[in-house]
Amino acid sequence: MTLLVTGTQGPADAPATDRGVGPLLRAWRERRRVSQLELALRADSSARHISFVETGRSRPSEELLLRLAEHLDVPVRERNTLLVAAGYAPHYRETPLDDPALDALRSGMERLIQGYEPYPALVVDATYNVLAANRGITMLMDGLPESLLAPPLNAMRLTLHPEGLAPRIRNLPEWRGHLLAQMERQIALHRSAPLRALYDEVRAYPVAETAPRAEPTEPVPYFALPMVIEHDGRTLSFISSISTFNTPMDVTVAELAIETLLPADPATVKYLHSLMG
Repeated sequence: MTLLVTGTQGPADAPATDRGVGPLLRAWRERRRVSQLELALRADSSARHISFVETGRSRPSEELLLRLAEHLDVPVRERNTLLVAAGYAPHYRETPLDDPALDALRSGMERLIQGYEPYPALVVDATYNVLAANRGITMLMDGLPESLLAPPLNAMRLTLHPEGLAPRIRNLPEWRGHLLAQMERQIALHRSAPLRALYDEVRAYPVAETAPRAEPTEPVPYFALPMVIEHDGRTLSFISSISTFNTPMDVTVAELAIETLLPADPATVKYLHSLMG
């Protein structure tokens, strides 16, 4: 059964717009370590005009501002912030996930993660709230306390909390380091205060002790860092893959991610098929 949680998405932190678009644009350019001249060449403008925009001496056109944001890889939500700061209407919609307009998207994601069974798959938003999950995920969550399973479910809390999956993860230090580094990269890209708060919370969790990792009878040549986790007396190994939507035109869609856990060894494949069969 697929679990769908709606209405739990929190907006990424938007910078204040009372100082105008110039300081916001400069902040994004400096964050991307791009000079005014380089940005001007990319966006078919001039360094002089970019300078005038950043100092407030010139107001950019809506078309130029969107082009600059594109070349600076500004997240869709923050592009709307730039537009509003320049006196324009937001360009990108933010449609609630339970809106009928997203019926096709929602049903498509559910079919996708259901079709991935018996392997685990889930859909998360920009702050890792779980919006949908398949039976493979619910299998991994067996036995977790109700306090962690109360909505909104959060994938990072479920994984790293000392009462969550953390004590079951046999390579917790490596997997924890991978997840924290992933969040750090996202914070650098999105400048999200809610994501920063979540990062500070899970980073402060005490690291749960784990049982010694059971070595497979035959060495497994892992092609990426696996999550090695205990389930019902068995040791399972998964490789994580994250997918997002190409060129999203809606803030909600831009912040969705589909994470799939690919079995990393034959024993995991065999066990999951027997369990779900």
